[in-house]
Amino acid sequence: MTLIPPRTLKGFRDLMPDQALRRERMVDVVSAVFRAHGYRPIETPALEYAEILKGKGGEESDKQLYEFDDAGKRRVALRFDLTVPLARFVAEHEGKLAFPFRRYHVGPVWRGERPQKGRYREFLQCDADLVGATGDAADTEMLVVMAAAYRALDVGAVTIRFNDRRILAGLLERLDASGLAVPVLRALDKLDKRGTEAVAREMREAGLPAESTERLLGLAEMGTDDADTLARLEGAVTGSRVGEEGLAALGRVRDLAIASGVDPGLLRVDPRIARGLDYYTGIVFEAHFADTPGFGSVGGGGRYDDLAGLYTKSRLPGVGGSIGIDRLLAAVEEREGGTARQSVSDAMVVHPGPERLEAAFAFAAGLRARGLSAEVFPEPKKHGAQMRYADRLGIRFVFTPDADGAFHAKDLIAGETFDVSTPEEAAGEITTRRDAPVDRA
Repeated sequence: MTLIPPRTLKGFRDLMPDQALRRERMVDVVSAVFRAHGYRPIETPALEYAEILKGKGGEESDKQLYEFDDAGKRRVALRFDLTVPLARFVAEHEGKLAFPFRRYHVGPVWRGERPQKGRYREFLQCDADLVGATGDAADTEMLVVMAAAYRALDVGAVTIRFNDRRILAGLLERLDASGLAVPVLRALDKLDKRGTEAVAREMREAGLPAESTERLLGLAEMGTDDADTLARLEGAVTGSRVGEEGLAALGRVRDLAIASGVDPGLLRVDPRIARGLDYYTGIVFEAHFADTPGFGSVGGGGRYDDLAGLYTKSRLPGVGGSIGIDRLLAAVEEREGGTARQSVSDAMVVHPGPERLEAAFAFAAGLRARGLSAEVFPEPKKHGAQMRYADRLGIRFVFTPDADGAFHAKDLIAGETFDVSTPEEAAGEITTRRDAPVDRA
């Protein structure tokens, strides 16, 4: 029999236990933040009818779709984000939902794009959306929720750069180029990844005159601070009603977010933010991880007032944000030089041999009954081998049954030993020692 070489598809990857556990913990943190702001979870299928997804994000999204005929000869596709399925969801279940509808969804999405550092063809998104509400309060809420999530993740400095699509529409209107909005904004969205020269060339190829291209890219530069940027944009959009509306809303949303407690240093008005998906209609934003700028955005979102209208005659405007957990995890790993050990167990009980195995299992069960996680080593190997196993997995406390029924314990981080007689006593020692500072000298 010929062995099949074990390998993964390009752009796909396995997660090692430490990575998977860290990602799971990050998802738990983000989900808790979403729930704290009133968002409730939903689930939608990974596979949708292709017509549900195609044409919603733009030509590039359509090219990246994993699309095929299923066994029933139906044309289907894997979702490329969680927002388009949400629009289908609210249209299909409109009569069962209370609006405004706050939801969050954590799940994998698939895009057949070119893999890059921190960018995969299968990746996890953590989305929060508010559907059925318009105005500054709803847009502000999304910035507040996203800022709270990044703060709770505690991974380092993250900046949320935000803009309003109506400002860009106003700039194009002043340049007599409103009809080129879709290709020009798609090009602008690539500015950080491809650079000014490549983006300018794409804009000219889309039909934007060279002089207008130069002016638009100049206006898209950030000022010395938000006040300077907003002042420059005010002069550029004056005379365009849509541009003036977008600029006024942007300033109000910024002020409201800061008044709600968002650190002003976390926010940055950035006229270059356009977002590549065609369904955005108002505020748009991206989150950037300051410690590893080469990774691009680690999240983003914006307002999409017309997306659900593709599936229902009801008006269901929405605003949402997404945290790219996989890209954020990759960025953190690069900064830290890998993933630190992520132990799932508070304690391990050494396998004492068949004659005392029952006592070992009972002791571990007693620790779990007191809110701790505990495991029993499954084989009667040498004591040193079992200790090395615990150390390799980052399990801090190891308990060894003595012949008299007591347990000899070792704190592998502090390098200290102690004795306990009951699970209750052991749980108290673990809690006390875990909360106390460790002298590593």
